[in-house]
Amino acid sequence: MDDYLKLLGAGAVTLGAVTTATAMYYLNRPKPIEQPVDIHHQSLEVPGKDRARVSCLCKNGKLVEYLEEDVRTLREAFQRGSRVSKNGPCLGWKPTPSTPYQWMSYSEALSRAGDLGCGLIKKGQQPVNSTHIGIYSQNRPEYVITEQGCYMFSMVLVPLYDTLGREACKFILNQAEISIVICDNNTKVQNLLNDKTALPLLHTLVVMEEPSQENLVKAMELKVTIMTFKQLEELGSQNPHEPVPAKPDDNCMVCYTSGTTGLPKGAMLTHAGLISIVVGCYLQVPFMNIGPDDIMISYLPLAHSYERLIEVYVYMFGGRIGFFQGDVRKLMDDIKELKPTLFPTVPRLLNRVYDKVMAQVNSSPIKKYIFNLALRKKEEELQRGIVRNDGFWDKLAFRKVAESLGGRIRLISTGSAPLSPSVLTFIRCVTGCVVLEGYGQTECHAIATLQVPGDHVAGNVGPPLTCNYIKLADVPDMNYFAADQKGEICIKGPNVFKGYLKDPKKTREALDDDGWLHTGDIGTWLPNGTLKIIDRKKHIFKLAQGEYIAPEKIENIYIRSQLVCQMYVHGDSLKACLIGVAVPDADTFPKFAKKSLGIMGTLESLAANPACKKAILEDITEVGKKAGLQSFEQVKDIYIYPEQFSVANGLLTPTLKSKRLELKKFFNTQIEDMYSRLT
Repeated sequence: MDDYLKLLGAGAVTLGAVTTATAMYYLNRPKPIEQPVDIHHQSLEVPGKDRARVSCLCKNGKLVEYLEEDVRTLREAFQRGSRVSKNGPCLGWKPTPSTPYQWMSYSEALSRAGDLGCGLIKKGQQPVNSTHIGIYSQNRPEYVITEQGCYMFSMVLVPLYDTLGREACKFILNQAEISIVICDNNTKVQNLLNDKTALPLLHTLVVMEEPSQENLVKAMELKVTIMTFKQLEELGSQNPHEPVPAKPDDNCMVCYTSGTTGLPKGAMLTHAGLISIVVGCYLQVPFMNIGPDDIMISYLPLAHSYERLIEVYVYMFGGRIGFFQGDVRKLMDDIKELKPTLFPTVPRLLNRVYDKVMAQVNSSPIKKYIFNLALRKKEEELQRGIVRNDGFWDKLAFRKVAESLGGRIRLISTGSAPLSPSVLTFIRCVTGCVVLEGYGQTECHAIATLQVPGDHVAGNVGPPLTCNYIKLADVPDMNYFAADQKGEICIKGPNVFKGYLKDPKKTREALDDDGWLHTGDIGTWLPNGTLKIIDRKKHIFKLAQGEYIAPEKIENIYIRSQLVCQMYVHGDSLKACLIGVAVPDADTFPKFAKKSLGIMGTLESLAANPACKKAILEDITEVGKKAGLQSFEQVKDIYIYPEQFSVANGLLTPTLKSKRLELKKFFNTQIEDMYSRLT
């Protein structure tokens, strides 16, 4: 009896504890995040024949171009950041790998920008909006100082980057009539000096490090002036000039799209266009209250509009930018030290996070069970609009993921390429922060749509931003019609670019007579007013039987396979089937080969093994079947390539898109071999 009473007492205590815990949970249970718009009704159709849609955040369907009358240019946005931060820290960098981050204030950055701009004028650059200044550099504080120096005197920045290739760089410098280029290191100075005979206008090279003796000698022979960044600033300080600030409709940048084929095109982007995008993003995430306490890690190339957009957003609201050391292999170390709150990224990196976490989870049945249970519980919270990283499941299963990103991330944005819905949901669960996917392109100043925080449904790219209309245009050849809520995505608004520099033909191909930007992407409107990307008009070809093929759609399905990390799908209108090149996942595939095939070795030896090739082909085919690919959309043969496609080897653009023409050339021998065996 005593034992029974003890057991009953213990049960009462346990019941009391559970009751107390339950009561505490309901008293302190997490609340859904604020949603700026009804997630079931995120856009509405504008009356008229175009079936265009606009964000429900737009009052009376009117687009929003700016927040404040005195903040309509990028210089004014930077000055606003200085005010709201009370001249707080702005630009952060590591002088050496062993030293901590150092910070420059807003006022120091503006002062140095003024000196640099005056230095450019002293070197013969006119303070007008037709003056183009070249910059050939990785992300670093001097990059921002250069662009702000240009904006102070109405000049236009023209970025260069290594993966453009020498011919493209020469084309840009000549087309944009650039006579001064600012470089971060001697290697880039040397590259330009080697091409001097093809660059008749180039007369000055500015380098952020001490110029090498070799470059000084060669520059003297070629009658090119080399000076340091510091010397240019000092020259400006000694020769002050009254500011000639840019106007809203002035160009701020000519952004040359790297493209996948042909010579690059120079998209003329404006101050007003970029400000309208920043405002559109702000109105979509007002509850984030981004401000002086926020830190962003800068590592995506500033030569492109996506990174620039996010940095301008941070500056405008007084936040801080911390630059990585310039080596992506040290990026995670930089993140752990910087502890950013804002993390712009691209799908390729998020896919790698997913792969690495899942590889660890699948190594143990117990880990797998607990992790999958935690994922389900977190998904349930997401469905209720709850976003947090301090719950029980976060501490139990996801803590290490959060710590690997510095432990303070509040917002992750992803763009430039599609992200699979499963990976997006996974990242939202394991990070416990707001993760948003957007859609756009350089020609609309980076993005045109953005997901609404709290909308847990993955697979869409959100409603239109408040700065643009979006309509879907008929594509009869592909059987897409606007009447069916499907078609080519077209964008119109202040964020649409002016056109391509000195290229009216390509401008007419992109912009129609009514000002609509034709993106080449195919979308469909979902019932809640969000846009979903379903196909591409670009890079589409017919097989011999007449079927239309969108290879990028197939590639995005195949990389869901745990065995591969990259795919290139190739077809030919004279051939009856598709073939491909697969890059095996360096983490998961060797383990699979050992466990399932009994094969061990280096990635190179595994790639050459017919049994490994057969296993990967069978796996991606199964993934394709589950995703609904038609038989003619499945590759019939593959070549296994052990090295990842990258910017360094010339097979990816700086925004990590496949360079299809280069891939075709690079694998031409293997392509011909596969087709010869299939006929």
